[in-house]
Amino acid sequence: MSFDRAFIKSGRNTIIHKDKKLDLVIVNGETHPKIKVTATGLIPFKEDLPRNRREAKERYLEVVQISSADVFSEVKRLLFIQSLDGREYKVDYSKVGTKLFVRIHQDSYL
Repeated sequence: MSFDRAFIKSGRNTIIHKDKKLDLVIVNGETHPKIKVTATGLIPFKEDLPRNRREAKERYLEVVQISSADVFSEVKRLLFIQSLDGREYKVDYSKVGTKLFVRIHQDSYL
C-alpha cells in the first residue's frame, strides 16, 4: 500500500515535516506525551487521538507512531523534528516535565 505521507524520516531519529496542510501528531509509546507539529512549531497535543486515518484527515492531522515498523520500529529517547518554520527541534523524552524536554536544536537548517 503506497500513500503520500506528510513527513519524511531521516536517519535513525529525525522526522521532517513536509506538508503545510496537515499537522503531525508524534506518538512515542504509550507513556510519553504526544506532540503536535504545526507549520509554526511544536505544541503539546492534549486532544484524543483520531480513531483511524480518515478521521485524522478530517481533522487535518497525520498520526506518526514512532515505534511502528514503517517509521523507526522502536520507542525513541531522543528525537529530532524539522518543522516548516525553518527550525529543528530536539525532543528529549528523558527530560519530560522540564524546560529541556523540547528545545530548538538548530535555528535555521535550510
